[in-house]
Amino acid sequence: MNSNVSLALPRQRILAKLPIVILSLALSCSFPGIAESTSAGELPDREPGYSASALAEENSALTLRDAVRLALQHNPELAAFAKEMRALEGVTLQAGLLRNPELVVNVENVGNVQKLQGDINSSHAVAQEVVQQLSTIRINQLIELGGKRPARVAAASLGQEVAGKDYEFRRVELIARVANVFIEVLAGQERLRLAEETSQLAQKVVNTVARRVQAGKVPPIEETRAGVVFSTTRIELVQAQRDLAAARKRLALLWGNPSPQFSKALGDLGSLVTLPSFEALAERVLASPMALRSLKNVEQRKAMLAVEQTRRIPNLTLGGGALHHAQLGGTTIVAGLMVPLPLFDRNQGNLREAYQRVDKAIDEQAATDLRLKAELTQAYEALSAAQNEIRVLRNEILPAARSAFEVTNRGYELGKFGYLEVLDTQRTLFQNQVLYVRALANYQRLVNELERLIAGPIDGTAADAANHPVNQGDSTAQGFKE
Repeated sequence: MNSNVSLALPRQRILAKLPIVILSLALSCSFPGIAESTSAGELPDREPGYSASALAEENSALTLRDAVRLALQHNPELAAFAKEMRALEGVTLQAGLLRNPELVVNVENVGNVQKLQGDINSSHAVAQEVVQQLSTIRINQLIELGGKRPARVAAASLGQEVAGKDYEFRRVELIARVANVFIEVLAGQERLRLAEETSQLAQKVVNTVARRVQAGKVPPIEETRAGVVFSTTRIELVQAQRDLAAARKRLALLWGNPSPQFSKALGDLGSLVTLPSFEALAERVLASPMALRSLKNVEQRKAMLAVEQTRRIPNLTLGGGALHHAQLGGTTIVAGLMVPLPLFDRNQGNLREAYQRVDKAIDEQAATDLRLKAELTQAYEALSAAQNEIRVLRNEILPAARSAFEVTNRGYELGKFGYLEVLDTQRTLFQNQVLYVRALANYQRLVNELERLIAGPIDGTAADAANHPVNQGDSTAQGFKE
């Protein structure tokens, strides 16, 4: 019986673990509007939606780059943040506009428009002149003092920059989410392949046991046991198919498609990176969009404080116009000046609120830095442990499990071992193969988490391509490829 079990897949290797920033740079070649949006605050004009062109792009073997491009184009959550940025452009525009002038028309003693006759100095003429119609047309203009308009514009511009940082953060979050689900699909494909291989191998064991039973070398109960194991592998195969189908749907839903059209995901779960020092990553995490967003929020709150400080200075209203005397027939020029007296309201409450908002933003910025460092520490330690786990599985456990299974299986055929020994080594090999796939998927998710926190690629090179060649007939079970 052929008992060789290989964890190596076909020769074509297409790396799936592409760093986040490299993906962004690659996408900028085809979608400059998307790439420029994080730095210049400009957004693509096209509306999100799952179009026929996107369907055509998805209708093939899917790479991580393709998945990220589809998600950035069609994800509705990211589109909502883009629209928020466009809305804040209007806020900034409105903050810089001058106040409109006011037109005031006033008419007194309406209808008394008869001309004075006779002696205009007589008591009757004087009384008539007092009640004559007076028409006033005046234009008032509010003059903002204390730099109110520049302060509003500065605060609104900073609010727009904060929204830009939010957009950058959500964009990185979306790319990381796509990468994580893509890894789930790759791991699901590999678990399905292992389940199929396990089922085939269990069938071969059943056939071998059946031949030995027919030859009278072992009791019939062993054939029953082998059949039970084979049925268990069939159940695991169906479960692996369901898990893969669910992961494919979760991935396609990130760009708004409830029915995945791609045939399979292309990638390499076994690509490892050289982990840089924690201090280097700690410096980079403080330059991530989330950290910069909290810093920009402090600047915006200080700008809002400046706006409230300018409001302590009262504005000046200038007015001018003409006064027409209906009976005398004359017109005179009128002018006015209005200044509020800040006796009671000097904007004290709003100033106190603004000062507290600044202090709150500073505290939130410090809390954000601490949280990012804590998440970085946790992910860094977990990634180091995952690397050790993969090395132990790859170099020690899997080779030993494979060798034990091959020896016991060959010995069973020769009558030197019982079926229980074969069953135990077979179960051990299969369990460790699945554990290895999970360890690789967990490792890639942790790499994604680190790159999400620093919003960039981890400085390192793929280690397994040079140090762990595949398809060379060894028993170290290197790499999972699609």
